[in-house]
Amino acid sequence: MSWLLIALAVVVGLALLLKWRRPAWYWLTFGIVFAALRIRFRYAAVMDACHLTVPASRLRLALARWSKKPAPQQRVPRLLWLRPTRTGVRLRIKMWPGQDAFEFSAAADRLRHSFGVHQVTSREIKPGVVEISLTGYDVLKYVQMPAKTDRGLLKIPVALVEDGSVHYRDYREVPHSVTVGATQSGKSVFQRSVIKELAAQPVALVGIDCKKIELSPFARRFSALVDNPDDAADLLEALVSRMAGTYDVIRLEQRISADTPDADIAANIWDLPEALRPVPIVVTIDEIAELAMSRKRNDPRRDRIITALIRLAQLGRAAGVFLDIYGQRFGSELGDGITMLRAQLTGRTVHRVNDESTAKMAFGDISPHAVFAATQIPNTRRGMAVVGYSTGEWTRIRTPHTSMRQAVTACNRYAELTPDLPELARFKPVVDLSPVEAPAVAEAA
Repeated sequence: MSWLLIALAVVVGLALLLKWRRPAWYWLTFGIVFAALRIRFRYAAVMDACHLTVPASRLRLALARWSKKPAPQQRVPRLLWLRPTRTGVRLRIKMWPGQDAFEFSAAADRLRHSFGVHQVTSREIKPGVVEISLTGYDVLKYVQMPAKTDRGLLKIPVALVEDGSVHYRDYREVPHSVTVGATQSGKSVFQRSVIKELAAQPVALVGIDCKKIELSPFARRFSALVDNPDDAADLLEALVSRMAGTYDVIRLEQRISADTPDADIAANIWDLPEALRPVPIVVTIDEIAELAMSRKRNDPRRDRIITALIRLAQLGRAAGVFLDIYGQRFGSELGDGITMLRAQLTGRTVHRVNDESTAKMAFGDISPHAVFAATQIPNTRRGMAVVGYSTGEWTRIRTPHTSMRQAVTACNRYAELTPDLPELARFKPVVDLSPVEAPAVAEAA
């Protein structure tokens, strides 16, 4: 008996130690079992307490009244299946007539407390069925990306979502994006993660960095890089000219006739034969305010920059030109045309901000709840952000820490993938293309 008590004490101590130091290991060893048992035994009571039940049918009520029996209990939504995951548990629930998915979303916080988990999110799978994701621990406290991710051309993993899934930056689905955040919020780390992942892909990287320190270390992998507004205006107009030339190529390849199959009609670069397809271009703009602000009331240079950016945002997707814009603020105070430009940027990512109005600039037309979530990011959670979608949905993410050295190493390793773009030749950074050698270590005397 004493040995049994000692073994039990050791197991309990191990569980508490893992929960404190290694929450992911605790979840995989003990947490999944405890959560599954808690859900199975408390499911009906929790649904009733969270007001997610419906009254019995009229037929059952009538039968109980005729037979003079007690009224039947509330009907509980049917649990279709329970599936453990690496970071939590997923429940698939069949709703009763009269219920909707919003009721489960509104009850997410009550479900979190009732089931004793860290986070609960809900989404509709199909009419009448919702999926509830329960996250067992704070996965954003120590970000660990999965070993296997779904990479593809212009689809890269950049962050971990609060439910344990991976957040991808898919340029073919969301061609243009804006990322805002205050100083020391993790915006630069997010930018490094994107550049590090793109460096290994057959794409052209173009940068505008008026601070001269954020993108210049990655120059070996950039096809064009400028560091002042004057050159930025010329570079953006050169991109517009290249875009127009790409459209001419697409138009020549269309060759539309009555007997041309629909699948053979080109409408963007992805419909062109591989031999004719131009290389995709990802344009990274660090600190948009340096390009949009001007001391002059009518600044021709600023007008050129904003006009070119708007044209690229409106027409660039089909020509394979994608925009990633970063800044601390992106509001109408930056001048004319900013609101029109922001309306073309589908992707919205907000790191910690110092005021509510900055979050409203990004999420005001998406969700007020996303605005509130962005203002609640603590200073200690650098790299944490809120991502909003045009559907009105939003979620919290956090980028794994990517140092400048890691990003520079990736750019140097894949420097041979840097394409030469004739239209942007004069903006190509001048760098030493010889292999980078490790510094020699002095021998001990």
